[in-house]
Amino acid sequence: MPRIRSWPAGPAKPTIEGFAGYKVGMTHAFIVDYRKRSTTAGQELAVPVTVVEVPPLRVVGARIYARGPYGTRVTGEVWGAGAAEELSRRIPTHPASSAESLASFSGLGGDEVRLLVHTQPQLVTGSPSKTPQIFEVRVSGDKFADRRAFAVEQLGHELSAEQLTKEGEFLDVLGVTKGFGFQGHIQRWGVKLQPRKNSKHRRMIGTLGPHNPSFVSYRIPQAGQQGYHRRTQYNMRVLKVVRDPRADPVTPAGGFPHYGEVRSACIVLHGSLPGPAKRLLRFRYPMRSRVATVEKVDLRYFSTRSKQGV
Repeated sequence: MPRIRSWPAGPAKPTIEGFAGYKVGMTHAFIVDYRKRSTTAGQELAVPVTVVEVPPLRVVGARIYARGPYGTRVTGEVWGAGAAEELSRRIPTHPASSAESLASFSGLGGDEVRLLVHTQPQLVTGSPSKTPQIFEVRVSGDKFADRRAFAVEQLGHELSAEQLTKEGEFLDVLGVTKGFGFQGHIQRWGVKLQPRKNSKHRRMIGTLGPHNPSFVSYRIPQAGQQGYHRRTQYNMRVLKVVRDPRADPVTPAGGFPHYGEVRSACIVLHGSLPGPAKRLLRFRYPMRSRVATVEKVDLRYFSTRSKQGV
């Protein structure tokens, strides 16, 4: 699961700045090109899209962070009721905070407020694990007191993806790419094979560099780990938000390969996303926002044809 190291300045109103979902797979759709400077602006295009299943997240706690000379530190923490039983597979069970603890938390100051949320993989058909993932989501807002009150109100409740985004908006997507393990020079970097008459190796580079400087530069292509890296894709457009896949089906005939059927809420994004099917992706408000207004997406056709010849 990727870790979010920085958060953007979100909306002035208190709301969540992040979410998470399970990558389902890809299909294609026909949309009217919304890019004003494109040579095909206003025309109908076939575009690749990725479906991500986003079951609701459950809020189990809240934290207040204060910045200091040695970084941020936790100055207050409360826990709510209603956590899934499966969460005990991940962390020890926390009892709900008392009224006195909530009152003390509501009087603390700080710089950041974050919610402790966990996923609900039992709602997802394609998830291979019953163990929830737990992580933090930052709360945005101009006034610290409003952010703190919002966090206390959300304890024990569920969050939906619609609280973060809607159709036409951008999101940053963080994921972990497919892993290929230890790979050699040719597979990892695509360098040329050595000539047939080479005396030692063929799938190897010709030299590690000059004698001086007397060290191997990082620019030299060498064997090593390929894939399974944390990656961030900026400004991914949300084309569609599906609240009920039974009323608005997105699953192709025969199901998505290596995943199955989409049963809970999902979002459709323009383009491809890192990682294989079933892997957890995290979303946040865009760090490099390019537009100030939300454009309406004219989605003409969404393909539900079989991806495996069913």
